[in-house]
Amino acid sequence: MTQNILSLDLNKFISGNPEEKQKFVQDLGYAYENIGFVAIYNHKLTDEISNNLYHYTQAFYNLPIETKLKYRIEGLAGQRGFTSWGTEHAKNSKVGDLKEFYHFGQELPSDLIEKYNYPANVLVKEVPEFNEYAIEAFRRLQETGIYMLRAIALFLELDEFYFDDKVKYGNSILRPIHYAPITSEPKNAVRAGQHEDINLITLLMGASAEGLEVLNKQSEWIPITALPNQLVVNVGDMLQRLTNDKLKSTTHRVVNPPKEKWGSPRFSIPFFLHPISEMRLDCLQNCITDSKPKKYKDISAGDFLTERLREIGLLKK
Repeated sequence: MTQNILSLDLNKFISGNPEEKQKFVQDLGYAYENIGFVAIYNHKLTDEISNNLYHYTQAFYNLPIETKLKYRIEGLAGQRGFTSWGTEHAKNSKVGDLKEFYHFGQELPSDLIEKYNYPANVLVKEVPEFNEYAIEAFRRLQETGIYMLRAIALFLELDEFYFDDKVKYGNSILRPIHYAPITSEPKNAVRAGQHEDINLITLLMGASAEGLEVLNKQSEWIPITALPNQLVVNVGDMLQRLTNDKLKSTTHRVVNPPKEKWGSPRFSIPFFLHPISEMRLDCLQNCITDSKPKKYKDISAGDFLTERLREIGLLKK
């Protein structure tokens, strides 16, 4: 972990005394106001689940492309199942990223499936453990994310549980990503072009190789690597918008490795924590001041997501 990213013990928030809990809230808020990323340990994802998920993620991507393409579902804008090489690009780029990925979403109770109308998860028959560990990681990362949002709510002087009912059955996504070995000089493409995440917060377990960089306030690219027992958690555009830029959605990218490491693949598994589509992202009144007037139009999370999926090429206009 680089010295530029603050590392915090989530257990101080969950089980600490009032002073420890308040210090966690203030330290988290400081990090999110200034760079938008923080490292968290003592979270709800175990090393066993993380290691097994990476193992079976690699097993899935080792399948023939013809097999993987069976799990690409037309009409879902890539929100479930497999998305192949170069489909997604950064918001202001037309060059496809050098990655393929898979999406898992909420496993809803049967009585709520019709209410939320999310696509069903697409399960891989050839590697059933991939589904098993992805769905369990989703559950544990969501639990961790809810605690993070409770701390954020307190920093914003909201009720601690402000976000709970907005994200419990939210449109969140777990995305196991494969960046393949580079076999020839890339033509203006990187593994993932510079971008900001769409959602409220993103939780990232340690990737299999370096490459993630964030842009700091001095316009310097800072390399970030999550340690095995830590999650890197960053602010997304929805939270930045809700807080009228009080909390910073940091620009980040995944760069290509040095040429001597081109032969190595990279695997990464972010969890994008989304609210329900009906949540309003209208700027919070206590984040609007004379010196920081309201910056964004009123919009729902669902409409904002649709806008952004079009911008990054997953949803065709």
